[in-house]
Amino acid sequence: MEPLVIAWWMWVLAGVILLGIEMLTPGGFFTLFFGIGALAVGVLSLAGWQPGAPAQGLVFLALSVAALLLFRKPLLEYFKHTMPQTQVDSLVGETAVALEEIPAGGVGKAELRGSSWSARNLGESPIQLNQRVRVERIDGLTLDVRA
Repeated sequence: MEPLVIAWWMWVLAGVILLGIEMLTPGGFFTLFFGIGALAVGVLSLAGWQPGAPAQGLVFLALSVAALLLFRKPLLEYFKHTMPQTQVDSLVGETAVALEEIPAGGVGKAELRGSSWSARNLGESPIQLNQRVRVERIDGLTLDVRA
């Protein structure tokens, strides 16, 4: 009885699917290495390497995990330095518009850069609907504003 062998094209298909998943998910660089491992096993199988499915699976896992451990951190560092850094704190000092009346010390909604935010009124007087406010601080997803 011959050992069960996974066809080369199945490994290549799995690799392409995993690489596609990597492109659709934000920058974690996890499935990238498993996609590369699957493609490598597919190429080895196409070149004539035909052990059983368990050996193919072990080589796939070994290549994927080794690549993950060796190359993920350098890739993350490289892309961290090449990507422009946009800080949410750069919103401090900008002008937002109240989308509702916000009582003194209370929380309501304000629009900034086309997005609706929770806004905490730091002032001692209420903020009126459509009043312009200044962003003084950002606390998570809440703008601390003052009229």
